[in-house]
Amino acid sequence: MSQDTATALDLARKVLRIEAAAILGLIDRLDGKFERAVELLFECHGRVIVTGMGKSGIICRKIAATLSSTGTSAFFLHPAEAIHGDLGAIREDDVVIAVSHSGETEELVRLIESIRRIGARFIAMTGSPVSTLGRAADVALDCSIAEEACPMNLVPTASTTAALALGDAIAMTLLVRKGFREEHFASLHPGGKIGKRLMRVESVMHSGDAAPRVRLETRMPDVIHEMSSKRLGMTCVVAGDARLAGVFTDGDLRRLMMSQPPDAVLTLTAGDAMTPNPLTIRRDALAVEALRIMEAHKITSVVVVDATGTMEGVVQLHDLWRTQMI
Repeated sequence: MSQDTATALDLARKVLRIEAAAILGLIDRLDGKFERAVELLFECHGRVIVTGMGKSGIICRKIAATLSSTGTSAFFLHPAEAIHGDLGAIREDDVVIAVSHSGETEELVRLIESIRRIGARFIAMTGSPVSTLGRAADVALDCSIAEEACPMNLVPTASTTAALALGDAIAMTLLVRKGFREEHFASLHPGGKIGKRLMRVESVMHSGDAAPRVRLETRMPDVIHEMSSKRLGMTCVVAGDARLAGVFTDGDLRRLMMSQPPDAVLTLTAGDAMTPNPLTIRRDALAVEALRIMEAHKITSVVVVDATGTMEGVVQLHDLWRTQMI
């Protein structure tokens, strides 16, 4: 390894240590002010407006995005644009989160009077709680650092990392405070890999006329026809009130044909040949749960039923493959 490479690695490790220390340093400074900030956000009947300049502004965009994705209506407001006409975006029932390491950022300081006049609540995240911004806020959260990771101690590095981590801590605490659950997250993330993982059974199941079903008294020729026409390799067997009674699969048919004469098989009814009490799932369950059931029990289909046991549809393994979930 060359001396230049060694120096580069040493510097990189130092940067990471400084930034890690900046985050760890926040832990002991968390107190009742943090809880008050979360309470203000929980009680907010409007939107959360996150604002900051420069690198802090970039962190603000991420904080706003995290809040929005976890059930809190939030957006980023550029402070310079706010003081040049965009103050109308702030309303009385909003909460403003202002991020500034120095707490003296001119554009943010100029916003204070307007925020107070409008009547919005105000949270400051700053490296100097006794700064103009910190003293004017309803709650000032201390995200000070010992040093920047920049060798010149100038470029915002550790300070923006600390602000980002504190923003995540606020968002996650608020998420729990609101009772935000996996199903809520799914509704806000319909696309991409997260969307696929959080897809609901109802979005991939075969239902209505596409779902194979026969009655208990249906004769085997018609059972075979239903399985063949719906092409799922199985059919549900329902009672007269549409409640699920059992399932009959291609595998069941093959086993019957091997153990009994063909003529005898064709005289059977679905009720005679079915497997009773099959595994089921609800339509509002996650599709990954249906996948887990299929993998655990080495089956290729799961029947969807409602709270009364009425058959609503079928989820098949091949349908999950097509979603690229697996």
